[in-house]
Amino acid sequence: MTRIGLISDTHGLLRPQAAAFLESCDHIIHGGDVGPEEILQQLALLAPVTAVRGNNDTESWARALPEARLMTVGAVQLYVIHDLAQMSIEPQAVAVAAVISGHSHRPSIRERDGVLYINPGSAGPRRFKLPIAVGELVIEGNSVSARIVELPLPAVTGRARRSATRPGPAASE
Repeated sequence: MTRIGLISDTHGLLRPQAAAFLESCDHIIHGGDVGPEEILQQLALLAPVTAVRGNNDTESWARALPEARLMTVGAVQLYVIHDLAQMSIEPQAVAVAAVISGHSHRPSIRERDGVLYINPGSAGPRRFKLPIAVGELVIEGNSVSARIVELPLPAVTGRARRSATRPGPAASE
């Protein structure tokens, strides 16, 4: 059995909860919009990393990342791309078992034409009211299964929320 951690859209923020989930993985796939290169370096301390470039990965170091990647893990082919709208292959035609993407920040798992499509959602800064999540792909022989895990975030108390929006006392007070 091979456990692959799935993360995407970190946008420069590797949450401790995400790192804790990924630390026992055999491999990590980052679906793009990494942020600074240090995010991939931090992930590489946990497990080998495969990453693709997202539309916000514009720094010079990110040019080395491919926009898409076809990879084999054990007996299974995986295709990694940031934005599904940019996909230029027919996954079932090239025997891809799973497509891993990002971009939308919406976690999802669906099956179409015998191919599993997984978007782990965003593990970085919260966008709108979307959950903060990561994913897991388990490979056993030639079968794949996936799950999404919503990360627990520290609760913001009403008091902290109010004080964050209320201006503090003037310097003369």
